[in-house]
Amino acid sequence: MPWTMKIFSGNANPRLAQEVCDCLGIPIGKAKVNRFSDGEVNVQILESVRGSDVFLVQPTNPPVDENLMELLVMIDALRRASAGRITAVMPYYGYARQDRKVQPRVPITAKLIADLLTAAGADRVLTMDLHSGQIQGFFNIPVDNLLAMPIFLDYMEARGIEGLIVVSPDAGGVERARAFAKRFHLPLAIIDKRRIADNVAEVMHVIGDVKGKRAFILDDMIDTGGTLVRSAEALLKEGAVECSAAATHPVFSGPARDRIESSALKEVVVTNTIPLRTTFSKVKVLSVAPLIAEAIKRIHLGESVSSLFI
Repeated sequence: MPWTMKIFSGNANPRLAQEVCDCLGIPIGKAKVNRFSDGEVNVQILESVRGSDVFLVQPTNPPVDENLMELLVMIDALRRASAGRITAVMPYYGYARQDRKVQPRVPITAKLIADLLTAAGADRVLTMDLHSGQIQGFFNIPVDNLLAMPIFLDYMEARGIEGLIVVSPDAGGVERARAFAKRFHLPLAIIDKRRIADNVAEVMHVIGDVKGKRAFILDDMIDTGGTLVRSAEALLKEGAVECSAAATHPVFSGPARDRIESSALKEVVVTNTIPLRTTFSKVKVLSVAPLIAEAIKRIHLGESVSSLFI
């Protein structure tokens, strides 16, 4: 008898989980996820999951620690309820920026989170646009890293690509930007920046000819927005006629809203891997629910996930 597919959600992004269920035509699983009076996570799965193929939708967006703890406790509850297989669906993988030792005596938190998920009982992980692909190697369980690029490609193609130049905001994002540019045979530029402190980067100069072109910055996430805004200023200073941006994960912490709204950016396109906590006039949100739903269906049926991007 094949496993029954069931989808559950914590409190990090229940709207996205519901959209995924709507795409698949199944109800969202019943669970109680709240807090004891001292703040500890209190979880109870309210339906049988014995022998089921369970997908738990819970990105670890802010408040990161609370959402991460919810995810771990729910995995433990599902494991102890004899779920047949548990897939942690993490559209946004928090703590991913510390993926290697770049200074003495610092942690590798991306590896720590991988160990915690495995210890809690996750059998596999489904995530989207990891900060660096090497994080998949931190796991001893299968990891499927979805790409939001097809969503951005469709959006930009509909908007028009004439005069566009794709810009990587740093050297680390060149592969992502190059793949996007290659799809439409567009030119590529790179921002040479130096990070002088956490969440603080200084733009040095632009590599590539952006004069007279519509600059399109492509990144995996936007946190405080400082780097993005300074990159846009540098591109316009070098002769770009306008500047837009796209990023998968809209973390938007601290002064991000004010910076983006008062910047020279024409538009910022993001996805709903993280729910927006405030409104923006310049931000366009695209849904990743259909893509995640298709990946879940393929995992459940034992079909290829990578073929989604070929």
